[in-house]
Amino acid sequence: MLIVMEAGARPDEVDFVVRQVERLGLKAHPIPGAQRVAIGITGNKGAVDADALELLQGVKEVIRVTAPYKLVGREARPEDSVIKVGGVDVGGPGVVVVGGPCAVESLDQSRTIAEGIRKAGGQLFRGGAFKPRTSPYSFQGLGEEGLEILARVREEFDLPIVTEAIDQESLDLVAQYADCIQIGARNMQNFSLLKSAGRARKPVLLKRGMSATLEEFLLSAEYVMSEGNFDVILCERGVRTFADHTRNTLDLSVVPAIKRLSHLPILVDPSHGTGKRNKVLPMSRASIAVGADGVLIEVHHKPEEALSDGPQAILPDDFARLVREVSAIAAVLGRSLAPMRRMKGEQKE
Repeated sequence: MLIVMEAGARPDEVDFVVRQVERLGLKAHPIPGAQRVAIGITGNKGAVDADALELLQGVKEVIRVTAPYKLVGREARPEDSVIKVGGVDVGGPGVVVVGGPCAVESLDQSRTIAEGIRKAGGQLFRGGAFKPRTSPYSFQGLGEEGLEILARVREEFDLPIVTEAIDQESLDLVAQYADCIQIGARNMQNFSLLKSAGRARKPVLLKRGMSATLEEFLLSAEYVMSEGNFDVILCERGVRTFADHTRNTLDLSVVPAIKRLSHLPILVDPSHGTGKRNKVLPMSRASIAVGADGVLIEVHHKPEEALSDGPQAILPDDFARLVREVSAIAAVLGRSLAPMRRMKGEQKE
C-alpha cells in the first residue's frame, strides 16, 4: 500500500502519518519526490483500513500496490530516482561511465588505471578488493589492503569508489572505505546480505543474478530498500543461456523493461556480459542506445597479466574511445555525460 501526501504537506504531517502507520504494527517508508512525499507501507499480513489513513491531515490518496515490490516500482515514485555516489549523479539526464580493474592488484596498478580513467572522462572508479571466484584456487582479492589502495586512488584522482562486498564481514569494511557498495551477481539473492546493505546507508549497486528473472531482480532491490536505503542502482551483467559465442548473454531488453516498471537507475556491465574484449565497445554503445544510465567497464593496462578476467578488460586508450562513443550516443538521445568531480585545484571550465 502507498500513501500519497498532498504537494504542500508539511514535514510534521508526514511524521504524524508515519507514526499512525507504525501504531498499526506496520513499517512506514517515506519516499521524497520532486512534487510530493509518498509513504510506502510494508509488513501487512492482511487488509489495511485505507479509509482511515486517507482521512489523516495532509494525505491526498491511498493506493493499493498490486506489484509484489512496493518501494521499487513507479507506483511508489513516478519520477526517476537520481542516486548520488560521492557527489556524482547516477540516473536522470546524465550518463556515467564507471571504469577500473576487475581486481585491485597493487597500488601502482590501480594508480596507472585510475589515471587513464580520469583522463578519459570516467566519473567513477571500480575495483574488487574481495573477489568471489568460481574456483577456490583463483585470486580472491587483497581484502582490506585493497580497500586502502582504493581509498588512496580516490584521494589522488578524486574518483568515487565502487567495490564489492561478499559477506557481512566484508560489508562492514566496504562501508567504511567505499562510496558505493556493490552486491555481485552471485549474491543477488543473499537476502541477509541485502538487508545488511540496506542498513549500511551507502549507495548500493545491485547486479542481476546470472539466472534471475526481472521480478526476482526487482525484489532483491526491494530487500535493500525495505531496510530504509533508497539509494539503489541496478546493473545488468548478462545471464546464462545456451549461447557459446559469448561468456554470458547481455540482456539489453531488461533496460526498457526496468525503466517502465521502476524508478531506479540501471547500468549495464558489458565486460561481464560478454566476457570478450572486442564486444565491450559495441555493447556499451548499444546499452546507452536502449536507455541505460551508464556502463560499468573493466580496464587494465596489462590485461594479459591481470589476476582476474583479463580477456574482457580493455586498455586505457580503448576506454577513452568508449567514453567518446558513449557520449556521442547519449547526445543523440538528448543526454550527456554526467559531470565529473573536480580534483583539488582544478578550475571549472
